[in-house]
Amino acid sequence: MDAVTTVQRMTAAQFLALPPLDKTGHRRQLIDGEVVVNAPAWTHGDSLIAIATAVRIWVRAGAARGGVNVPIDVLLDNHNVYEPDVVWYREGRSPKRGDPPPYAAPDIAVEVRSPSTWRYDIGVKKAVYERHGVAELWLVDTAADVVLVFRRSAPEAPVFDVSEELAADANLTSPLLPGFALPVAEIFGD
Repeated sequence: MDAVTTVQRMTAAQFLALPPLDKTGHRRQLIDGEVVVNAPAWTHGDSLIAIATAVRIWVRAGAARGGVNVPIDVLLDNHNVYEPDVVWYREGRSPKRGDPPPYAAPDIAVEVRSPSTWRYDIGVKKAVYERHGVAELWLVDTAADVVLVFRRSAPEAPVFDVSEELAADANLTSPLLPGFALPVAEIFGD
């Protein structure tokens, strides 16, 4: 009989009891019960800042436009605590000042490619975001200079039934953010 290796999955409560950084100073996420360390590169930060800044400018340009933030713990279920690179919550759903993490699933989650997490972003994390009602997921592929957008065609749609691949000559827009447009080329810099 062959030996079988089993991995004991960690719960969200166990994960949230850990210090926020690992021994090397890196942040981490709980993905399907496994702790995954995130060690992003320079281009990751550049893209994250470009998106967060553009969405923040849009939020502040009008009333009742919700809230945007950068890496925060988001509790999706008992085995998944993610740290999306950028989150946007529609008006009335944003965490309040002083609310402790983890937070509820956002309306838009943005994941920027990191070598340590990309396979999760396009796989299990996409499926978990979809299952837990995230309206849109933007996957920023810094290796290919494209943004993959997954969204629901209507709030009651059970799955991401609309997908787009946006190249550098396109604009990143969203029906959730009326009037918002970010040239994809700006996400990837010079």
